[in-house]
Amino acid sequence: MAAGLVAKAARVSQGAWPEAAGAVAQAESLRARAAPLAQQDAEVYRVALEAMRGSGNEELATSLDRAAEVPLEIAAVAVDVAALGALVADRGSESVHAEAAGAAALAEASARIAAHLVEVNLTAVPGDDRVERAKRLAAEASDSARRALRA
Repeated sequence: MAAGLVAKAARVSQGAWPEAAGAVAQAESLRARAAPLAQQDAEVYRVALEAMRGSGNEELATSLDRAAEVPLEIAAVAVDVAALGALVADRGSESVHAEAAGAAALAEASARIAAHLVEVNLTAVPGDDRVERAKRLAAEASDSARRALRA
């Protein structure tokens, strides 16, 4: 959803901002990356729930490990969307500033939620560097959202 808002704001900005077409293309590419991740996340979570209901510890650990990978990818996409939203908020048409800034904030929320899911899914694996990576991604998305909202 956030990538779609960025694409919309960049499209509206095409008359006044020479790089707007590139921003549209980037936003559409990010949307294409993000869309299948929701389904993948649901599937790996379903497998993890099944493992919690009756499998051994090794199968559970494996399924939770896999369940952490998709939210980590979601966080990575969200960081890129937030940064692009900040760029469009800064350089795009004033008439769509709110949409671009809102998209950056929405992407930030996605990154934060995804980082939390990574942490929850990896609680059984102390010291996993993916937890710290997810937290860094969420912080980076937050920085972009703040810039967008100030632009």
